[in-house]
Amino acid sequence: PSGLILHQMELGPMQNFLYFLGDPIAREIAVVDPAWDVAFLRKEAKRQNLKITGVFLTHGHPDHLNGLEELLSTHDVPVYISEHEAPIFKPKGKNMRDVKPSQRLKIGQIEIECLHTPGHSPGCQCFFVQGQLIAGDTIFIDGCGRCDLPGSDPWQMYDSLHNKILKLPDTTVIYPGHNYGPVPHDTLANQKKTNPYLQCDSLREFLEERMPP
Repeated sequence: PSGLILHQMELGPMQNFLYFLGDPIAREIAVVDPAWDVAFLRKEAKRQNLKITGVFLTHGHPDHLNGLEELLSTHDVPVYISEHEAPIFKPKGKNMRDVKPSQRLKIGQIEIECLHTPGHSPGCQCFFVQGQLIAGDTIFIDGCGRCDLPGSDPWQMYDSLHNKILKLPDTTVIYPGHNYGPVPHDTLANQKKTNPYLQCDSLREFLEERMPP
């Protein structure tokens, strides 16, 4: 949308998507999931005349925050992570701020809603703003996050996908945490047609057909 900064970048060996999210008038942004190449992130923010005023974490896995400490060495800004994230995945330090489900955060005058979507990890969260969903590892284009890792839970993933993601408007544009799909982003309406994890009629089908042992 014209009233929003939303800049998608692919970085690192795991095809991570990182984002600048913020206010085009104030030129203030949060970095979503800083990882892999902090020098590039700093350079890109400077190139676009953007001021980094916060960090949003979709979850605490290392591939989504391995650049956090380096970024904080030059930008003393708050870092927002779900209060439900597993302690082993939560960074420590004075900058950390716990986020409650459905809490709203502001960057400049832009308000962003935090949706708690556990499954890939206990504290996975998506950021919903102006019809755009930065989804982390909750949902990919034609896929969803792994549920066989420590702290993951396929039952919770089903609930997050079917009782939270699918409740959003069809016009919602999904921006995933990895470039694992045929396109870098897609509408929820299209994903309902092509994403097999959204097409299960029941939890049993999801567990048996989509989450094989």
